[in-house]
Amino acid sequence: MRGQPNPLGLPKVAGAIVLLADGLGSAQLGQRAGHARTLASAPGGSLDAGFPTTTAVALASLTTGALAGQHGIVGYDALVPGSGVRNQLRDWGGPMDPAVWQRLPTLFEAARADGMPAIVIGEPRHAAGGFTGAVLRGAEFRGGRTMADRFELATQAARERALVYLYVPELDRAGHDRGWQSAAWIDALEELDGHTATLAAGLRRDVGLIVTADHGMVDVDPSAHRIAPLELLEGIAHVAGEPRCLQLHLAEATGADGARADAVADAWRTWIGDGAWVATRQQVIDTGWLGEVHPEVAPRLGDVFVAARGRGAVYLDGDDPGRGMVGQHGSLTPDELRVPLRRFGAFAP
Repeated sequence: MRGQPNPLGLPKVAGAIVLLADGLGSAQLGQRAGHARTLASAPGGSLDAGFPTTTAVALASLTTGALAGQHGIVGYDALVPGSGVRNQLRDWGGPMDPAVWQRLPTLFEAARADGMPAIVIGEPRHAAGGFTGAVLRGAEFRGGRTMADRFELATQAARERALVYLYVPELDRAGHDRGWQSAAWIDALEELDGHTATLAAGLRRDVGLIVTADHGMVDVDPSAHRIAPLELLEGIAHVAGEPRCLQLHLAEATGADGARADAVADAWRTWIGDGAWVATRQQVIDTGWLGEVHPEVAPRLGDVFVAARGRGAVYLDGDDPGRGMVGQHGSLTPDELRVPLRRFGAFAP
């Protein structure tokens, strides 16, 4: 919208819409292309969403233009030093202050500073939430209860020559409940595709639309659940992340130093074998999984990461109610990392 050079080579536009379809990975779209002909045939390809492949992290990356190591939201559940493990979508307040826990200005704030209207369209219940204050600050929030309601609001906002962010959570919910290979997921995909076609067809010539996602998804069969033995949890003070990407925080009394982290990582590697990538915090930082890590963010990271390969998941308790979740994400597989980047309107080549 500023007319500046950009990595995607997008042309200057008077208005832009970024549609975020939660849980729509490139692999899933490719395998269900017949149910989403508009999205599947659109130009633009795909890109990596960033790690960990979970909504809180990816949406913060999308709206700040930075990876987790800089914006500071580092997992679905993450350690808040001095406060314990807290959910990064819901458990806001106190030391997890939306104004400072997410460390960076948002692109909406930058747009406002340049005189551009910025509009966020989501479900009404998210209008005043802490996560909204952390990653969507600077934008006017407009709520629509159904997918159809939200697309209608986006159609109206597109006429305002604004930067518009449209969030669609229905695919992710269907995937978690029944799996991305379920009829419910396909129904949500077909609805998304139909609304996208209508929205794109009604755009003015100088308004562009990008469709992307925060992560993909894998369906995890209960036979692929791994229950961590108690001895692997000795000396572990906190467990953050999610079943496809655990973050283990060592107890201070055990000596949370490099040598101890190496020993814990080795023990987990011996137990899980090729079922996961296991890396210490320092290895994660050195290999750039989270981009450059700011010193303020480093203590939030687990001392050891256990990122599932294939279609498995790791639980600490066989009775964990989360074992009922079918579709999951969080790890480094292409099915989770790779998401669509589709272009319509003035952004189409």
